[in-house]
Amino acid sequence: MNQTVSRVLWILAGVLLIIAGVICLINPGAAWTTLSLYLGISMLLSGVIDIVIFARGNRYMAGAGWFLLDGILTVLLSLFLLFHQAFTMLTLPLIFGMWLLYSGASKFVNSFELRRLGVPGWGWFTALGILLAVVGFFSFWDPVSQLFALSFLVGILLIFQGVSSILRACFAHRFWRL
Repeated sequence: MNQTVSRVLWILAGVLLIIAGVICLINPGAAWTTLSLYLGISMLLSGVIDIVIFARGNRYMAGAGWFLLDGILTVLLSLFLLFHQAFTMLTLPLIFGMWLLYSGASKFVNSFELRRLGVPGWGWFTALGILLAVVGFFSFWDPVSQLFALSFLVGILLIFQGVSSILRACFAHRFWRL
């Protein structure tokens, strides 16, 4: 897979995540009733895109193993969200927090691998990883009151995840080894 296809796929994933985030912000009432569906579909597409990019370019990308791991865990969690929606609505703050915590930690760790390989722009992934992990950690505090703010929180964080995917596209030329 060449850089252009990878960039297009990451931008597509980012745009879809941002759209899902904006929907959650604009219509929180509808988002509450269909939140697990929005989140599940967005996460599924994002995870599949990470796996496809790994499969097609793992020999040419720095830190490709982290993309694969993030993609697999994102797909597994998205399938759980899609097929267990009643249970998911009860535990959504905890599930979402776990996903953000893991995703942030993997981006943080990946940024140091990119730094070790001399990839410029690695600091953006460090900052985004820390931000996602901190927000994921805070989502575990008082999950009952968080249910009321969940639509807003999910909207903002989906937008962050979308921005992260678009940043991957912007810095994709720095990941590829020749």
